[in-house]
Amino acid sequence: MRESRTVPKNGLPPALTRNLRLPAIAAPMFLVSGPEMVIAASRSGVIGSFPAPNARTSADLEDWVSRIDSALSNDPDAAVWAVNLVVHPSNSRLPEDLACVVRHKVPLVITALGSPARVVEEIHAYGGLVFADVNSVGFARKAAAAGVDGLVLVAAGAGGHTGATAGFAFVEEVRQFWDGPLVLGGAISTGHAVRAAEILGADFAYLGTSLIACAESMAVPGYKEMVVAAGAEDIIPSKGITGVTANWLKSSLIAAGYDPANMPEDKRPNFSDAQDDAKAWKNVWSAGQGVGAVRGIEPVADIVDRLVSEYDAAATRPRFAPAEGVIA
Repeated sequence: MRESRTVPKNGLPPALTRNLRLPAIAAPMFLVSGPEMVIAASRSGVIGSFPAPNARTSADLEDWVSRIDSALSNDPDAAVWAVNLVVHPSNSRLPEDLACVVRHKVPLVITALGSPARVVEEIHAYGGLVFADVNSVGFARKAAAAGVDGLVLVAAGAGGHTGATAGFAFVEEVRQFWDGPLVLGGAISTGHAVRAAEILGADFAYLGTSLIACAESMAVPGYKEMVVAAGAEDIIPSKGITGVTANWLKSSLIAAGYDPANMPEDKRPNFSDAQDDAKAWKNVWSAGQGVGAVRGIEPVADIVDRLVSEYDAAATRPRFAPAEGVIA
């Protein structure tokens, strides 16, 4: 049985911090995060999440949400969980997916690829929380104005659809106008990095790449093996696959017939059919620059245990002290 503890977070909604062993969210990853991964993450002491489009249909989403809710709602040791909704105007499934979220009163919703204003009111009506996934300071301002409860800053180095701003600068600038819950993503693959995100001013870290190869992930074996073998130099940013800049594994681009040095950059984004979009991601695989920290194909619980140990070590690391006789 895992160690029972809750990470204290003054000023944050208690629902977010209940049973957390690590101030972190298992990021929703397209074609990677599913019910098994969400349940394992929440039971291991981090917030589990998945993108609604990973369920092939809205009926499948109903089944997934029911399974997760059934597994976690009566588990006294589980952390909270979340559904990621794609709010891009081209996503025709959004009304059905939102209705499912509202029907089940999903505790946390993370929006992506558009304005969260389309869903905030309905989620707040049942007491749910809305975090907005943003990849620029400008989008962070717009999301804050839309009435969200938290911001997820997708910084440079993040896997999947990524940002261009370094986490150090991103958190600092957003904290000038936002004092609510803040999540930082982008090459955070160790417990030391989770602690560093807190030091910068974030409340939570977004864990994506570090979990792609977990045993409960939906990623195919070849994808997991490629992640384990890769390093930061194997990550290529491009708009050429989805029309939105994302970080891709170089070997998967080559295997799919692309030239990583000459990627097409004129594709227009369209999220009207997530399963059609899945064709583009089926053999072209994403990961972030923190991929070098992934050690093997392991259960989520083992990964979280290691991250907790690293986090604790980072939290007790002594501060710099000037040498004797040096004026501080």
